[in-house]
Order: sequence, then C-alpha cells, then structure tokens
Amino acid sequence: MNALRIIGGDWRRRVLRFPDLPGVRPTPSRVRETLFNWLGQDLSGTCCLDLFAGSGALGFEAASRGAAKVVLVDASPKVVAALAANARMLGAEARVEVLRSDAVRFALHSRQRFDIIFLDPPFHAGWLVQLAPLAECLLAPDGVLYVEAERAVEACGAWRTVRSDRAGQVYFHLMRRGETDGT
Repeated sequence: MNALRIIGGDWRRRVLRFPDLPGVRPTPSRVRETLFNWLGQDLSGTCCLDLFAGSGALGFEAASRGAAKVVLVDASPKVVAALAANARMLGAEARVEVLRSDAVRFALHSRQRFDIIFLDPPFHAGWLVQLAPLAECLLAPDGVLYVEAERAVEACGAWRTVRSDRAGQVYFHLMRRGETDGT
C-alpha cells in the first residue's frame, strides 16, 4: 500500500492509503497546493467529481476544504475498496460517494451536474478526446475543469485553459468555458 497526506482543510495531515497499481499516479502535493490556490482554499457548497479517482488525492482534498459533495469514480475494484476505506476512516461517507464505473459510462449516464471536475486519466490512452464532448453534460454552466495530462492542453471541448503549469512530466490545467489562457 502507498500513502499520501492531505495538505489542507479539515483533514490536513491525515494519511490516505491506496494500492500500488499501474496507472495509479497521485497528484503531487506541490501540484495540489497550486490547484487549490487557483480554486480557492474554501470550496464550501461545491459539488465535485474526481473521474479517475485513483488515490483520491484530489477528491478528498476538495472534501477537506468544504465541498458539500464529492463523487469519486474509478474502474478498479482494489482502488474503489481503498477509496471507500479512506472515506470511512475520515468519517466522510455523508459527503464522499465512491462509485465503481468506467469513466465514459459514468459520464453518459450521470444526471448530476458538478461545479468542479478533476480529470486525471491514465496518460497516452486517449481519455481526454473521449471525455471532452461529455463534459457538457457533467459540468454546471459556470463549472471548472481541472485536467492533468502528458502534454500541454489548450482546450477540452468548450473549455479553454485559463491557468496552467508543469511539474516534471505532468502538465496541469484549470479550464473554464470559452476563455483563453490567462497565464
């Protein structure tokens, strides 16, 4: 089992455990710190989706900072079991929902709208191209999309990069509907 610490909010310094599996690549703490500086430290009342939850770092970090609801979606049974165990350990079951599903299937069938979607899919697998047209159905009209990728991304469907940075091999982006890069 691998571990990481939540870096802010109510559960700051709490340790999350997650399985050592190929493709489970937790967002580094420096990147999470930058992301939550972009989003704001207080996410009270927001509804968030972590579509390729993996370690759950992004979703649990959002819940720790006050998100009213966080949905963690992953296809791996081992990952889902670890996410559910972490939610129980934090006493977060009322605000954190863990679902086992393929990302595209979830996006096609979900009736929920989210204020923030964390999209950190396995690299080099074409997930962004598949999911870009589905973001329209998932995001609230003024929602934001956070994307991690193996390359710089200017757009994902109707969402345009407004903030971006790079940490090692990971490019990360904050996107809003129809705007252009403001960095």
